[in-house]
Amino acid sequence: MTPQDLVVRMLPPFSGWLALAALALPGGSPLRGAAVAVFLAAGPGAALTGVCGPALRARPARGPVESRDPGFARRSDLLERLMLAVLLSVGAVVIVATVLIATHTFSAQRVLLALTLLTTLAACCPRLRASPPAPRTSTTRKGSAL
Repeated sequence: MTPQDLVVRMLPPFSGWLALAALALPGGSPLRGAAVAVFLAAGPGAALTGVCGPALRARPARGPVESRDPGFARRSDLLERLMLAVLLSVGAVVIVATVLIATHTFSAQRVLLALTLLTTLAACCPRLRASPPAPRTSTTRKGSAL
């Protein structure tokens, strides 16, 4: 792993710890709100998406036949990973908040702390490898003349 890969991998947990540190700012501070909102919107999902990143990149998107855009696959894969990160983050926030509400221990600080710990754990997990492509089978049916 290169130092650049390590920095990219540790950005989501760093944003979570930064959001936790921002809780020391006054309650109505825009900086506090921005740090927490950015982390909750993308941090946990970016770390979770990073775990399965190599497996996602193994099979690039296929564009429509009539469109001969050479950058379609790259932009489509980037958009897919971005949306997956945001939706996984929202899902993680909902699940953690629901568990804390069900156990009668809900507070914003606890949700943020639990998500920061989850994000740090996901960033330290090994990446999933892509599975090899399935062997191609012939299109002729058994007993067919073709």
